[in-house]
Amino acid sequence: MKNYAALKDLPSYDSFGKDDLLVLFGELFDRGYANGLVQAARLQGATVVSATVGRREKDLTLRPLRDSELQEKTVPVINIPLEAGFDLEEVNGIRPVDLLKDVKLSDWQSAKLDFELINKAIEKSRLRFEDQTKKFLIELNPYLAKSKNVIFAHLMAGGVPRTKIVLPLMNRAFKGTGDRFLSSETFWTHDIGKLCQKSFLEVTARTYDVLINLSSDIRQKKQASGYQVSYLGYGYHGTEVLINEKYQWQTYTPYLQGWAKIQLEKYSELAFKNNIRSTIYNCPEILTNSSSIFNGVEVSLYPLIEALKKESQFTGLGKEKLNSFLADCQALFKSEHRLVDLVQITKNYFFNPVIQEHCRFDAWPQHNHKEQLEIMLGASETLYNMHVDTKNLLTEKLSELIVYETGKLMLNHSIKSNQAIIWLNHDIIAKSWLK
Repeated sequence: MKNYAALKDLPSYDSFGKDDLLVLFGELFDRGYANGLVQAARLQGATVVSATVGRREKDLTLRPLRDSELQEKTVPVINIPLEAGFDLEEVNGIRPVDLLKDVKLSDWQSAKLDFELINKAIEKSRLRFEDQTKKFLIELNPYLAKSKNVIFAHLMAGGVPRTKIVLPLMNRAFKGTGDRFLSSETFWTHDIGKLCQKSFLEVTARTYDVLINLSSDIRQKKQASGYQVSYLGYGYHGTEVLINEKYQWQTYTPYLQGWAKIQLEKYSELAFKNNIRSTIYNCPEILTNSSSIFNGVEVSLYPLIEALKKESQFTGLGKEKLNSFLADCQALFKSEHRLVDLVQITKNYFFNPVIQEHCRFDAWPQHNHKEQLEIMLGASETLYNMHVDTKNLLTEKLSELIVYETGKLMLNHSIKSNQAIIWLNHDIIAKSWLK
């Protein structure tokens, strides 16, 4: 595997804490990976400060958070709107989303977009974002003055154009079967897909490069005082999970944001070559508020149970904790189903030749296939229906575990990281939880 490096050893948990500062470059929302970072930082005594993407008024004006909205936040927020992307950027009275307002689902393939206007909107949005980022970094000064080491955590992701035609098409590409199936490649190579490509790159990837470049003065001042400044970001590039007693790389398909995640990795590699401590952590699949569109992504969560068992047997750690956890997991399923049933279903799924063909590291990210999507969604539904209460899912419990373990690992590894890209697989997640 080219450029593949997985974290195998637990970092020390005493390199970042009291008098240090964690800066969340992006807004902290519920059920997201970054909540694990915040919990770890607080437990270790570090200061945490967050950002906001701002909010849009009915007339689409971008504004800061109101006092009532700020009061709902659990960490201090620098109230400078850091919304990235260009879909709502106005050029000569027209926004890119306006180009799609009359497109119907029945004739979407005939839609043609004005990419000259779109590129102008991109340039305008870049200037806005860079200007707002500069203001954000100025407002950060009081926190920097009180801190020693600093970690910038990049939380920007997504970039789905905010127009009604896009989500129905993406839904068909991600979970359409039968007559509702849509080839993700057909979508991706159409003008609407090309718009999404540009939007994902601007939001998910380029924002990281902007952060690194515009915070160079902060980096230089801290380093001159003998302290460390590091940058971390959340990637996704598949995950190793335990399948038949062997950790194997697998992935969710189709992951259209994957091309933007590759660019995010490239920005990290470029920074690292310039002696900037930057690491993109490719994290395991979880359920978040934004991943609900990806039916089937949660199938990769179930093997974590076997990883916990394996690492507990190997290390001799956490046996009592694990037994209690497994009992809680079992209680979520109907009496006729055991946890071993999950193992068999996921094993059959990952060893299916069609699924294996869509889990190729050298070809990542891959587009969907009708049969592949049907197999994935079928496995997802089977596992879903085994629960006692479909509003109380095992995948929620496993997602929460991963959120907090990735937070601990990333926070403590990044300050001394010597890799531009790192995979956090199920083995290191299990080791961290069991310790």
